[in-house]
Amino acid sequence: MLRQFITGAAIAGTLSLWLGSAMAHPVTAEPSKGVKASFDIIETQIVTKGDKAIFSTRVRGEAGAEKPAATGKFEGSGVYAYVWPTSLNSGDIGFDRDQGIVALAVTFHPDFDDAANKGKNRDVWHPHWVVLNEDKACAGGLKVTDIPDGAKPKLPATWPGVPLLIDSPDYPTTLKGDRVDVAIPLSLIGGITGASYDGVTAGLKVNGNLHAPLLCVDNVFKVASGNLSLPGKVMPAK
Repeated sequence: MLRQFITGAAIAGTLSLWLGSAMAHPVTAEPSKGVKASFDIIETQIVTKGDKAIFSTRVRGEAGAEKPAATGKFEGSGVYAYVWPTSLNSGDIGFDRDQGIVALAVTFHPDFDDAANKGKNRDVWHPHWVVLNEDKACAGGLKVTDIPDGAKPKLPATWPGVPLLIDSPDYPTTLKGDRVDVAIPLSLIGGITGASYDGVTAGLKVNGNLHAPLLCVDNVFKVASGNLSLPGKVMPAK
């Protein structure tokens, strides 16, 4: 599945050339009793509406009802996430170009804060941009890309100061009933129109030794498409 994901993201540019045959939004999935209801994706989509891009996911249960248990320490702690992997380029969100797979993630992690400008966010679901790459050391096969010691990559203004390609913008984020919604000004992600996307729910974990990979995808709960092929296409809302 991971290799399909990597391949899917890598060929997203090609996908945009045959949009007529790409799946129209939203990407839908059959309910699965084997997945916790709050992470059991039924539908996911990204649309443009006015001057905003709206990222949405519907689940079988109550969105945000399940949260990782607090451990009292950063190392080894857990993160739960609603994720939209996209075909955006990392350069579109303020990093150097071609650094990996760009995804928006709405996360909850009770053991640490990673808001911009040393803000607090451990007690609320909140959004991040992340750049993902393959790493066989991670149980889920993917990691949030590490910044090596001494490296000085291009970073967005709301980078939270951790050695990862992660951003902490303050986008309006709502979890209500069975929905998760994030609204992002189109002026900040001009490349989103026509982009490909998928929907994922997952658990991540901080490395217990605080070495790279620092933040791994530990458990994929559900993939909307079933194969991480990014079949959705960002379109104007109907």
